[in-house]
Amino acid sequence: MTGPVLVIELAEAPSDATLLRLRDVLKEASSSFGELRRGEYDLSVRPERLGIPDDADAQGTENSRHRPVRVSVMGPGIGDGTVFAAEHAYDSDEPDPEPLIGFTPTHAVDVIAFCGAPVDHVVTALLTAAVMDVTGGIANAELRADQAELVEGLPGLVATTTTPRPAAYGSAAFLRAWASRPGFRLLN
Repeated sequence: MTGPVLVIELAEAPSDATLLRLRDVLKEASSSFGELRRGEYDLSVRPERLGIPDDADAQGTENSRHRPVRVSVMGPGIGDGTVFAAEHAYDSDEPDPEPLIGFTPTHAVDVIAFCGAPVDHVVTALLTAAVMDVTGGIANAELRADQAELVEGLPGLVATTTTPRPAAYGSAAFLRAWASRPGFRLLN
């Protein structure tokens, strides 16, 4: 089962120093860490290392103490440029976010959970916020139609869209505030 995904839009390529700091932050959050290539990491995240209590997974999923996540930096010169280009092909169905976030992304960081239990949604949001503390950027979170009202007024919210799909753009503070709300869920 694939879990939630968040994308961090970046205005420029992350430097080598930023990638080293990112690697350190991800290793600190993990009980198991693998570097697949420069800028792409497989993690087994320990929720408590992100400040998530041990009992956060009310569904009691197996192995809830180790959550599998992939973090992937991509764009020209790093990662799969083809995937980045496909995900950022702005047209009438997917408009350029520059008017919303103040820049046209040149690179992105995908944070992808491999499970979909409630704790995985919180892990994805808080790990994305920790990544943003290192890389900067603006998180792009797809929303269900009924979630737009839930995010309005949260600190760090930069913009929302309703078409072609509902989405929220925000800072690390936005993700932390949203994740602290009861019943918090990202889209899978």
